[in-house]
Amino acid sequence: MRRLIYVPIIHTMVDMGSTAEALRQESIRRFGAERWAESRRVIDEAWEGIRAKLLGLKLSWERVRIYQDGLPVSGRELEIARDVAAQGSKNYQIVIELVQRGATLMGTESPELLTQEYTHITRIAETQTDAEREEATRSYATESAEILRARDAFIARRIAETLEEGEVGLLFLGMMHEVDRLLPEGIQVEFLIDRLPLREVEER
Repeated sequence: MRRLIYVPIIHTMVDMGSTAEALRQESIRRFGAERWAESRRVIDEAWEGIRAKLLGLKLSWERVRIYQDGLPVSGRELEIARDVAAQGSKNYQIVIELVQRGATLMGTESPELLTQEYTHITRIAETQTDAEREEATRSYATESAEILRARDAFIARRIAETLEEGEVGLLFLGMMHEVDRLLPEGIQVEFLIDRLPLREVEER
């Protein structure tokens, strides 16, 4: 049997890469500094809960493969993960901890599709006026759903092709994704926790 444990995640500013500062400023502009700071605290607490639940599974980590939202198939997966973890990403810090326990980190996403997604996000983050922002957001909205579907299909194929019998996959994935619906019947899907009711927080 092949098992996949779905770990719904909340992205933090660190995970946004070079667009993080622009996104932080936009969030503060829209919601205020106090509300933004509170959302960071809630997200940090959520990650502590995710870590505790993962370690409580008591898995044979040598038989675990980790699939990570936003991590391209590149041959440099561990290097990328260590770099992002060192910058303070709670998500990647947990990933590295599990790798140190024996789990295998897998390249998960299509580099080409991630580049398309990143280009749209960067365009929005770098806008200077409300009119530019609205135009960039409209453009993103028309294509984002299609990109998301393509990303989900790629991730599902990647898992189906690499997760072997007797192994457990941990899929760290944002709440907008629906990869679980695309996996073959031979993979038993479980959820670490219910889908987190924090979509509004994630968008800040």
